[in-house]
Amino acid sequence: MPTQIQLGEIAVEVVRKGIKNVHLSVHPPTGRVTIAAPSRMSLDTVRVFAISKLGWIRQQKKKLLEQERETPREYLNRESHYVWGQRYLLKVIESDQPPAVELGHREIVLQVRPGWPQTKKHELLEAWYRDQLKAAVPPLIAKWERLMGVKVERFYVQRMKTKWGSCNHRARTIRLNTDLAKKPADCLEYLVVHELAHILEPTHNARFISLMNQFMPKWQSRQQSLNRLPVRHEKWGY
Repeated sequence: MPTQIQLGEIAVEVVRKGIKNVHLSVHPPTGRVTIAAPSRMSLDTVRVFAISKLGWIRQQKKKLLEQERETPREYLNRESHYVWGQRYLLKVIESDQPPAVELGHREIVLQVRPGWPQTKKHELLEAWYRDQLKAAVPPLIAKWERLMGVKVERFYVQRMKTKWGSCNHRARTIRLNTDLAKKPADCLEYLVVHELAHILEPTHNARFISLMNQFMPKWQSRQQSLNRLPVRHEKWGY
C-alpha cells in the first residue's frame, strides 16, 4: 500500500517496489507527486530525497497548473480539431452509410449514423486518431533503431492520461499516447527517440541526457513545444 509523506503544502505518495533506483514523478493535470522507491529504502531516506527535489517539484506543479486546456469537444459542425498540429473544422454528416472519417483540405468530415450521440462520435474520431498514429510510428522506429543501435520488439498506441509515452526497457516495448496524432509531427519523433533512449538507459540520469544530446541535439526545444501545447480537457482519474 502507498505511504504518504508531507512536505509543507505538498503531499508525496510513496510506493515501494522491487527496483534499484528512486523514481520521482509529478503527474498532470494537478501535479500529484509520487515516488517509487526500492523496497528496502527507509522512509526517512525517501523524505531526504524528496526534500532535495522540492524546488523541481514546485516548478513542475506550477507548470502543469498553468498549462492550457483544450475546450470540451461537442462534435458539432465547424468545431476546431487538430491533426499533426494543424487546425481543421469538423463537418458532421448523418448518413445510413458506414461510419467514417475523412481528412480534407481544411476540414475533417465525420460521417455518422443518424441520431448518433456525442459519445459515439467521440469513439469514432478517437479510433481514427489511433490509426493515424499507428501508421506514422513504424517508419520513425525503423529510422531511429538504425541510428541509435536499438531494437524495439513492439509498440503500443493507447489513450494515456498521465504521460505522452512510456518504455519497458526489459521487454523493449514502447507505448505512445493517442493524442500525439493531434500534435506537430516533430513532437512524435521526439517522443519516439525519448522512449528508444530509455531502452538504452531506463532513468532520466546524466547518461540519458547525453544520449538525447547525441542523437537529437535540439530535443529540449521539441520537448518544450510539446509541453506548451494544450492538453485534453477532461477529468483525469488515477
